[in-house]
Amino acid sequence: MGDITGFLKYNRQTATRRPVEIRKKDYNEVYNEMDDSELSIQGARCMDCGIPFCHEGCPLGNLIPEWNDFVYKGEWELAFERLHATNNFPDFTGRLCPAPCEGSCVLGINAEPVSIKQIELSIVEHGVKDDIFSPIIASLRTGKKVAIVGSGPAGLAAAQQLARAGHDVDVFERQEKPGGLLRYGIPEFKMEKHVLDRRIDQLTKEGVNFICSSIVVNVKSEQAVNVQGGFNEVRISDLENNYDAVILTIGSTVARDLNLNGRKYNGTYLAMEYLKESNLFCEGTQAKPTISAKDKNVIIIGGGDTGADCLGTAIRQEAKSIMQLEIMPEPPKTRTLENPWPTWPIILRTSSAHEEGGQRLFSVTATEYLSDDGENLSGIEIVQVEQIIQGNTLSFNQLAESKRILKAEMVLLAMGFVGPDLKLMEGYPGISKNDRGCISVDQNWFAGGKNVFAAGDAVRGQSLIVWAIAEGRSVAASVDKFLMSGTKLPSVLKPYSYALR
Repeated sequence: MGDITGFLKYNRQTATRRPVEIRKKDYNEVYNEMDDSELSIQGARCMDCGIPFCHEGCPLGNLIPEWNDFVYKGEWELAFERLHATNNFPDFTGRLCPAPCEGSCVLGINAEPVSIKQIELSIVEHGVKDDIFSPIIASLRTGKKVAIVGSGPAGLAAAQQLARAGHDVDVFERQEKPGGLLRYGIPEFKMEKHVLDRRIDQLTKEGVNFICSSIVVNVKSEQAVNVQGGFNEVRISDLENNYDAVILTIGSTVARDLNLNGRKYNGTYLAMEYLKESNLFCEGTQAKPTISAKDKNVIIIGGGDTGADCLGTAIRQEAKSIMQLEIMPEPPKTRTLENPWPTWPIILRTSSAHEEGGQRLFSVTATEYLSDDGENLSGIEIVQVEQIIQGNTLSFNQLAESKRILKAEMVLLAMGFVGPDLKLMEGYPGISKNDRGCISVDQNWFAGGKNVFAAGDAVRGQSLIVWAIAEGRSVAASVDKFLMSGTKLPSVLKPYSYALR
């Protein structure tokens, strides 16, 4: 610890946001950069505690006090090395992770936690400027071939680890470009896609081969063609036979729908349908989004991060009005006695999008989609709800007298995901579902068949990007051990079901 009284002398500071009226007119990232002197002070706030709870708060086991101290001392290259020792993509997590490490920071007991996420992001961006962001190419090749299905953060982390271990890695992706939801779900104003592209370029130089517009199926089928429309079909049995190992990192992409009366009316979309169109527009693939909120009254159902992403996008598309609905009660602004440190703080969070506009309603649910002409959406009926907790069971009681109608020409469903899309692989002996509808694996991430593994949201269910990267690193270690009868790759996690035992 470079400054033993730093946590007493300095206040928490994070990057400032660009002015609302300016950033609403573009899709550039919201946050300004912090200069080195400001970051050094924030690094000095880290207490180098005897028991660093931030290590446990982060699924990756990031060595946070070490790189905080390096930043305080201005030793950026050492900070870059220590950061990447546990995290393949801190430029992703520094932008997109909700920072459970900060929620468990010891300083947070009675003060504001260290600005860990901001320091993390600044380290990797400093590395880019200092030209130490470069590929790490394996000195020896093993001759082993690994197929990875899915190029989200879990798949990318597994691919990088295995390529650096000397294996030949092919990544199959159903979309037009690699990245999964990092590319097609995350808005540009949260992470500009050049950040993803420079990582894809790094992986490619390290030997990872990306095969896009390819969908993996159990058998050749008309259903697969209808779903993907002319994309290449790859049989999973061919992958199992032609590769020494197969890893399924297909994410949790089946969206939770809201099939109320009137769902068929034009104007209701799943969040990812909407966000993908906006991202295609931002990257120049489309002249304009085919789904646009311009001049419409928009209702977003779902109060989480995806809902906020829809909010920020609709604001930039110049929606007439925006209302975001959340079924849960409004959280408190600070921790309650029932939510003490170091548990995750359940508090009201205001994202950059909420700062830009729109309204939020809590403790409400939609009961019906409405239409004036029987074809196009004109509004929704909502009702106030009361939360009821009985033991471990959570339910909601509708308050009948509270029904009202909200005008809307567009409704965006941002209520999360229910599990991985396995319909095209159903019946394959190497894949079975657990009781949560996700891919079942053993404690070594082995899914079945002779060489099929799985990890990430496909196994855990929808979760945080840090969990996906950590599981990608862990399944890579298991696959390396499977192929080579031993491994030097780090493994920090057991699968979700085994972690509970």
